[in-house]
Amino acid sequence: MPFRIATFLTASALGGALATALLNWHHAWLGAWLGAVLWLVLDAWRAQRLLNVLRRDAAGLPSRGAGVWGELSERIRKLLREREQQTRQAEDRLQEFLAAIQASPNGVVLLDEQGRIEWCNQTAAGQFGIDAERDLLQHMANLVRDPAFVAYLASWNYSRDVVIDAQGPQQRSHPARLSVQVHPYAGNRRMLLTRDITSLEQAEAMRRDFVANVSHEIRTPLTVLAGFVETLQNLPLDAEERARYLGLMAQQSHRMETLVNDLLTLSRLEGSAAPPATRWTRMRALMAQCEDEGRGLSSRLSSHGHRLSFSMEADSEIAGAPTELQSAMSNLLSNAIRYTPGGGEVAVSWRLLPDGRGEYAVRDSGPGIAAEHLPRLTERFYRIDRSRSRETGGTGLGLAIVKHIAQRHGAELRIESTLGKGSRFALVFPPARLRQATPLSAVA
Repeated sequence: MPFRIATFLTASALGGALATALLNWHHAWLGAWLGAVLWLVLDAWRAQRLLNVLRRDAAGLPSRGAGVWGELSERIRKLLREREQQTRQAEDRLQEFLAAIQASPNGVVLLDEQGRIEWCNQTAAGQFGIDAERDLLQHMANLVRDPAFVAYLASWNYSRDVVIDAQGPQQRSHPARLSVQVHPYAGNRRMLLTRDITSLEQAEAMRRDFVANVSHEIRTPLTVLAGFVETLQNLPLDAEERARYLGLMAQQSHRMETLVNDLLTLSRLEGSAAPPATRWTRMRALMAQCEDEGRGLSSRLSSHGHRLSFSMEADSEIAGAPTELQSAMSNLLSNAIRYTPGGGEVAVSWRLLPDGRGEYAVRDSGPGIAAEHLPRLTERFYRIDRSRSRETGGTGLGLAIVKHIAQRHGAELRIESTLGKGSRFALVFPPARLRQATPLSAVA
């Protein structure tokens, strides 16, 4: 402000001095007035030029000059630079936010007040079978025709979610179930959040089946036991009949004990940490224990026995939990013996594969398994022939236990079978879990 006053007075004084020099001192006031007017015109021109630049979105804003208009121009330039920087930062944050939503495993759809699509991520587009760009500003209810979804969207009662079938093209080969929850925001705008609950529904169905199977498996021997107890209490039986009933009761109680032990084993396997790869067990010891258990089971199940053979092509050591490894190997062997008729062949082998992996295999000459059953053999309580399983004392959990133990040791369970020609079950262990057996003399 002092600078403007000084320049105004200077222009007026120069005008008066110039008029005095050219005319006389009586005309000094006229010169001073003309100098002041000229200063005002020049000042107004500079202000108008700055205003015109601002009207053009500040394009071509002049650099800093003298006076208040020059300083004002420079300050406006600085504010504009800061605003542009803030705008770029806000745009970057918006793009990062949208990228995060795009990467979300859940679907997000933004609807305007008329229910038209303003934006959606690729997850939602795939789940609903829509195009994220082509279908912008299309009514959501026209694109997703599921009656339950349309009614839910129109109800404006979004206190709960709605479950529908996914409608994307990939769902034809892999059907999926979606949970859709709507959240109103900014007035009548709405945000749709979708979540794939296929695995949750499958897990819930498996839980229900598991509870039903456990209840059934326990109720059956309990019913038999209750019947025997009632018989013993109410009927006069001789010693031979009483002994026979007691033997049957012991058999049923053993069946329940085996089932409970298998359930506890599964629970422990699922709830504990993976076994360390620093504890080594000799395969020869595991094979010897399998042979003892196998021959004992064979003699109990069949008067004719089985033709059992055990072979080791390499004496190795394996890293892991010995009790789990023994359980998995014994389960495969006991299954082969239980389902192979007396006099049949069961061959157990251990060998190192050319790529360094180790294979424990059990091959039998039993009835074999149809191809449609193979993918489900490791499911809990899945049985091909329930009557045959009860005759042999199986619980339906053996292969589920084997699968969990294999996963915990980084191994692969392979199943090969031909109906009428027998089966082959194999556990293939990775090279990192194997090493050459240490000589006993060296250990000593």
